[in-house]
Amino acid sequence: MNVRDFYFDLPEELIAQEPLQQRDMARLMVLHKGTGDIEHRTFRDITDYLDPGDCLVLNDTRVIPARLLGRKAETLGRMEFVLLNNKGGDVWEVMVKPGRRARIGAKFVFGDGELNAEVLEETKIGTRYVKFYYEGLFDKILDKLGKMPLPPYIKRQLEDNEMYQTVYSKNEGSAAAPTAGLHFTESLLEDIEKRGVHVVYITLHVGLGTFRPVKVERVEDHEMHSEFFVVSQESADTINRARKSGGKIVSVGTTSTRTLESSCDGDGNILAQSGWTDIFIYPGYKYKAIDALITNFHLPESTLIMLVSALAGRENIMNAYKEAVAKRYRFFSFGDAMLII
Repeated sequence: MNVRDFYFDLPEELIAQEPLQQRDMARLMVLHKGTGDIEHRTFRDITDYLDPGDCLVLNDTRVIPARLLGRKAETLGRMEFVLLNNKGGDVWEVMVKPGRRARIGAKFVFGDGELNAEVLEETKIGTRYVKFYYEGLFDKILDKLGKMPLPPYIKRQLEDNEMYQTVYSKNEGSAAAPTAGLHFTESLLEDIEKRGVHVVYITLHVGLGTFRPVKVERVEDHEMHSEFFVVSQESADTINRARKSGGKIVSVGTTSTRTLESSCDGDGNILAQSGWTDIFIYPGYKYKAIDALITNFHLPESTLIMLVSALAGRENIMNAYKEAVAKRYRFFSFGDAMLII
């Protein structure tokens, strides 16, 4: 399968630079995966597609101020780190720019010297393992020195960092937001629960996969980056009960989807566990854990558009994206939403 099969033309002006003031007033495209039929709604209408006994699964990760701007200790050359995964013992996997300055043994300074770092190892995908040195609490230093790691296609600075957090974010550790969840408000979630829908939270800390483009020609040759996830026993039990009772499992976002598909058995039963997943979902994959998906509109040739194509069919997805462009939907992290059902 060729990566070019997932390309589409996207006018730059359709890339949303900031979220709507009223999150649940974003537009919602409803794609019926069995027929390819499309409806155009508003996101708060999502309740019309959720029935009593269904289970809505959300990723409660919280974005940390993972972008650090510093300088090389010897030359004072500017350096940018994005923290991806905490490997323990003050060692983090980081994305670096420019990479030529981050050789093994290179040392860096951030702020007024409150934080120092040394490169320990270079990975085969270009990230670095870095050890940090500091006094006090790392979280407090990061809050002071770090910036919100917005995707590169967002050019404007946010007035409030909470704009890039879901209203239910809780467990810190992500380098990017699970953006499908940005459309929910507290009142909308309350309305969903009042309908008899089970609202369940799982955790996947979003890492390099959000930033890393697909650089191979064949889809099958792409390697996904590992991300840490947690599914509690309570969440697993609720999801499994809903499925056994005939309810739909509706995943919010590709991160929730990858977590559920990574933590289920062959029959689709969710297992309580934590660990690392590098699952890569593309057409040909047979979903076991989810029935429907709430997602945003994704980048051309990205692993995310491949994931949704595996659920709805590539032709249905590409047709839907063509219509989204024609009808001027807003794209990417702060853009509009799609329900695949």
